[in-house]
Amino acid sequence: MAATATSDTRPVDFETHPGRYRHWKLSFDGPVATLSMDVQEDAGLSSDYKLKLNSYDLGVDIELADALQRIRFEHPEVHAVVVTSLKERIFCAGANIFMLRSSSHGWKVNFCKFTNETRLAIEDASEHSGLKFLAALNGICAGGGYELALACDEIVLVDDGNSAVSLPETPLLGVLPGTGGLTRVVDKRMVRRDLADVFGTVAEGVKGKRAVEWRLVDAVVPRSQFDEAVATRAAALAAMSDRPATGPGIALGPLEPSVSDAAIAYSTVTLGIDREKRVATLTIRGPEEAVPATPEAIQQAGDRFWPLRAFRELDDALLRLRVNEPEIGTVLVRTEGDAARVLEADRVLAAHQDHWLVREIVHHIKRTLKRMDLTARSFFALVEPGSCFAGTLFELALAADRAYMLDDPDRPNQIALSPMNAGPYPMSNGLTRLAIRFLAEPLRVEAVLAHDGSFDAQEAAEAGLVSFAPDELDWDDEVRLAIESRATFSPDALTGMEANLRFAGPETMETKIFGRLTAWQNWIFQRPNAVGEKGALTSYGSPNRPEFDWKRT
Repeated sequence: MAATATSDTRPVDFETHPGRYRHWKLSFDGPVATLSMDVQEDAGLSSDYKLKLNSYDLGVDIELADALQRIRFEHPEVHAVVVTSLKERIFCAGANIFMLRSSSHGWKVNFCKFTNETRLAIEDASEHSGLKFLAALNGICAGGGYELALACDEIVLVDDGNSAVSLPETPLLGVLPGTGGLTRVVDKRMVRRDLADVFGTVAEGVKGKRAVEWRLVDAVVPRSQFDEAVATRAAALAAMSDRPATGPGIALGPLEPSVSDAAIAYSTVTLGIDREKRVATLTIRGPEEAVPATPEAIQQAGDRFWPLRAFRELDDALLRLRVNEPEIGTVLVRTEGDAARVLEADRVLAAHQDHWLVREIVHHIKRTLKRMDLTARSFFALVEPGSCFAGTLFELALAADRAYMLDDPDRPNQIALSPMNAGPYPMSNGLTRLAIRFLAEPLRVEAVLAHDGSFDAQEAAEAGLVSFAPDELDWDDEVRLAIESRATFSPDALTGMEANLRFAGPETMETKIFGRLTAWQNWIFQRPNAVGEKGALTSYGSPNRPEFDWKRT
């Protein structure tokens, strides 16, 4: 595997389990779960830094993401989650500055992208899964720590004369909050712009009644009453949930991929890697047998239920690709299997979306597809005989930057849509991928969804569902030239181009977060005022004062 982070070159494994957590404690009390942050200083992903003051690196956030998934799937009886700290008078000091300072630019970007996706998963669970989140800030809460609190539904801050919330990145480091902090302050908490301007430039932050008055937190509570107030509010939030009163849930077992230098192979997903060509081939296999048709049977199948299994594996493959394979620029997306079985799985999902478990599976698929949308790689879908680009799996073709479909009369090759293409998997902008494709012709969305049966290559091309439909004589050359030409372009320019093209239509808080993240990170994080020899991030923690180039650009 390729080198990844700082001086520590181990590839990152995104799988973990509560029994392996080093930085979080997960406990349950009826309908309320508590996620307590207790970061171990010497347990970072690299030995180049210490995680003091509950500061975090990617490893800490991998555990948080895993805990969120397990609460959603394994504990349906949980209706509210308290996010707090086991450190005395410290909630979280944010992302570890020395980790950021010693990391490559690409690592910083991928780290912030993952933490953003994790915090958006908190908000997704609140909006769609009946889970409410309460940030119980028992001490100082700075930078990424406050961004984690901002992702929660409500924030309670201890009122002890010392504890404050802050976003000190601009005054201290010459950068910006990397996990949507500024956007959430004004878009979500609706803090006045002038007050947010002050807040973003005062390193010591805001505390006490002023934090409530400025809408930065919902309440401040004296330390002597803090635990009781948190418990009371968590119980009230839990009472708002529509999740089941009791379990059981389903256990999320290990994925156990076979990892080699040339491939990562799961039970339904394979990521083949050609480093010489800088190309990966991502193959998703459809169900090999009929899927369970009732919620009870799905629950009995557990994490082996094909839609859940396939998209858990796809999610893991995308994360490994992002972080461990930075030089792979183009991903060829293929499917294999029986399209009829994929469509049958979709019928089951569509029929039972009101069941808590099916709901969680659908939203997990949605988040995985968003992960693909937000991955800085070129995706080309290749629709060939024997593929199963149907329904949910056709979303992969819609998410791709281009889709090529072989037109060979001697070998049947078809695609198909299902009700799952009509809304359950919206992109970050709130629109379906079909709506984005036909932004100028919205009536075509209804037309393709109403189409009777599958589409052959010519029908798919005429309907606008694929980019090109070469015949058997031109297929090999056209696909080869597309892949080879892609490899000649600047990866930076491609990343910018793809990010601009993938999210047509309206803007949401989510698209603002990722759009602004891409823009500022690929500029501010490379500017000498931040990372130069005398930049603020470079100088932090040393006797040297930063020196700035005072020109505005």
